[in-house]
Amino acid sequence: MDMTEFEPLREMEGFTVAMMDRIIAFQEKQHPAWDPKRPFEERIRELPLHALVFSNPDRDPAKNGPTVAHYFPLRREMLTLAGYLRQLSSEPRVLDLHPRNGFVSGLLALEDPNIQVDALHDPACKPSQIERFHPPQVRFLDVTLEDYQGEVDLALSSWMPPGQDPTPHLARLRPKLVAYVFTEHVNEETGERQTGRDGAFGEHLPEGYRLIDQWQVTRRQDLFHGIWPDLTPCPEETRHVRVYADAPYHGLKRPEIPDDHPAYDWEQELAMAELAHRAKEHLRALGHPV
Repeated sequence: MDMTEFEPLREMEGFTVAMMDRIIAFQEKQHPAWDPKRPFEERIRELPLHALVFSNPDRDPAKNGPTVAHYFPLRREMLTLAGYLRQLSSEPRVLDLHPRNGFVSGLLALEDPNIQVDALHDPACKPSQIERFHPPQVRFLDVTLEDYQGEVDLALSSWMPPGQDPTPHLARLRPKLVAYVFTEHVNEETGERQTGRDGAFGEHLPEGYRLIDQWQVTRRQDLFHGIWPDLTPCPEETRHVRVYADAPYHGLKRPEIPDDHPAYDWEQELAMAELAHRAKEHLRALGHPV
């Protein structure tokens, strides 16, 4: 086996110190992410992956949703969605159905200065602990989906609140594309889905829509704790992405994203954690207790 794959782990000690410093700075609200006056590009710089998996210790779950977001987006995903949008319009319009603080659609807007996002306030969503976290291209509107007026290139349903299905209301707007980001995880105690409800992720779209792309991202169990025991355990979670196109747009080509595409800063920590897990699995396979 080619062991050069594990060469970056030689720098694990220094990497760990720097990562812990970032986590502590964020938890103590010294990270730029907490300052809405700073540019969005600066606020996401060196944002620790830990802050995208766990909420801040001082968050009140009775009042607030996640500190930043419900999941960690990957740059490849945003590049893919932006690539589809460029095939539709030189000035793409995105309708974010569950924007919360605007973080996810804000990342999409960063991929093209011509992307404009209308973010609809969703009363079913508790406000994020960081209430506004987006670039100027994201415009929050205090209207319901039923009352919204405008042309939509992409309707984005990211982490639909439990029990919801806004799909029937999208029929009136007839968006060119609809993207759902969701999990099929069910709360073991309540039996409630973590996102949406059965059939809410494209099955109820009007005739003419077709699934043109889909992928999934799995966060492994104990992503942090399995490598850094002082950090919090977490269950495995798989999130799914489905992209549907209306009839005139079934022929859109999947954007080609090079393997060496620029990644978000938090993906560096993800890559190191995954590499360390693979190294442990390799050692166990050789019979070494780790």
